[in-house]
Amino acid sequence: MAEAELFSHPDYPVPGHARVWSARTADGALLRFARWRPTVRPVRGSIIILQGRAEFIERYSETIAELRRRGFHVIAFDWRGQGGSQRFVGRGRKGHVGRLRHYEHDLACAMAEMQAHLPPPYFALAHSMGAAVALDAARQGRLPVARLVALAPMLGLTLIERPEAARRLARLLYWLGFSRAFVPGGGDTAIATKPFEGNRLTSDPRRYARNSALSSAAAHLSIGDPTIGWVHTAFQLMARLNAPHAARAIHVPTLVIAAGQDPVVSTPAIERFAARLKTGAALVLPTSRHEILMENDAIRGGFWAAFDAFIPGEATRDAASAGEEPERRIVQRPGARRDDGSALGGAAALP
Repeated sequence: MAEAELFSHPDYPVPGHARVWSARTADGALLRFARWRPTVRPVRGSIIILQGRAEFIERYSETIAELRRRGFHVIAFDWRGQGGSQRFVGRGRKGHVGRLRHYEHDLACAMAEMQAHLPPPYFALAHSMGAAVALDAARQGRLPVARLVALAPMLGLTLIERPEAARRLARLLYWLGFSRAFVPGGGDTAIATKPFEGNRLTSDPRRYARNSALSSAAAHLSIGDPTIGWVHTAFQLMARLNAPHAARAIHVPTLVIAAGQDPVVSTPAIERFAARLKTGAALVLPTSRHEILMENDAIRGGFWAAFDAFIPGEATRDAASAGEEPERRIVQRPGARRDDGSALGGAAALP
């Protein structure tokens, strides 16, 4: 059963005046949703947050507040198997999903809820796994948004030394019936609660400590390591997106933002994908780790500058980043080549 309420940590409170509800997907999964009104006028539209693996709505409280200050209605939800949405394993700390189509059902439900409750135009802000699911939906013409911002999309996994061998092993174990088992060596500990030193997520100790305290206090929303089923699904999704014509099939104007020091997903894979986008542009934040929205103020300043330039409407200077020099590296428009032989879309290519 989904946890319908939001959890507000005293050191990281959820923005007020939220509307919280649950909705069922076409295949019957119960998902937790929340939405907020903008705090300023004029209203610029509505934006949905598509979180990554092991995340939950409350982790995005800071970002939700910043989007509301930019004049957006905001909607957020938890993917099945994590946060306050329904889980389908007896041991609820397992990060499990059994089929790629399950995430497709979740996203379709979320898009329908946004259209039912919030006014257009619609935009999407997606991270990691959520960004990969969004890009795949856009490839199929099933992402009804005006623009998409994809942060560190899961197009390849850096933390796996031999990805092809891992893919084959996950596929074998999946078909042998071990879909619901943890990956070898996996356990219940949430990644956000592990020590800061050597973490893969952020270089900002303050935000890391905040998120760690939240994950510890909201243990019912947190999950541990993924299952074989999730890994098998992730490899299927990445294979779809790395097909030669996948990026070219995307017609939603897309801004891809990569983290230059990402130890989780492959920045070179993101570069190759972005170079093939017809309606896309790309940006690298050189010193950012995987969770760009949880990074330090300078890195986040670079993100918000790119966001404000890409999403239509009056750009605003975010008070949280005031006084910091935004860190950003705009890279070449499609077709331009870098010394390392990779290409990315640049700011000049923004549609």
